[in-house]
Amino acid sequence: MKNMNLPNKLTLFRVFLIIPFVLALIAGTKGWFGLTEDVTDWISLGIFILASLTDLADGKIARKYNLVTTFGKFMDPLADKLLVCSALIILVEMARIPAWVVVIIISREFIISGFRLVAADCNVVIAASYWGKFKTTFQMIMVCLMIGNVDLMLFRVATQLCMWIALVLTVVSLVDYIWKNKNVLK
Repeated sequence: MKNMNLPNKLTLFRVFLIIPFVLALIAGTKGWFGLTEDVTDWISLGIFILASLTDLADGKIARKYNLVTTFGKFMDPLADKLLVCSALIILVEMARIPAWVVVIIISREFIISGFRLVAADCNVVIAASYWGKFKTTFQMIMVCLMIGNVDLMLFRVATQLCMWIALVLTVVSLVDYIWKNKNVLK
């Protein structure tokens, strides 16, 4: 950790935050620690937002101070995937998102991860695209809305809208990613 730069430390911190996030989200549904689901939703939402902000911060810092590393190019998207996929799996258990949506989102992540491995084997490092960044942003907003679980019509509509936008961006970013890097498959 001593030789790691700040953006990489923020990425690892985001990965670490997955543990308390998942524990907090599950705690309410299981009645752990005598906490209600309403309380743990807000605790886990706070942790998720903090983790999401580290994603924003690490990229900005890395680009501004020329601290972009190969480690960061691989770990930053992986940290995002771990955070979002962990949230989505728990949200399926909580019946807040359809399982088929999560299957599509996670399948895309596995496909891209496999594609990155093939690229790495060809000594090619592929950074995230703008479509992938938009996808991640909408997935994180969607997860926040689903964790918050506010029982007002406006929030339910906003949550559904974000889910559909995130789903479309998931597919579009997959197609864009493969199309732009199809030479790796040759």
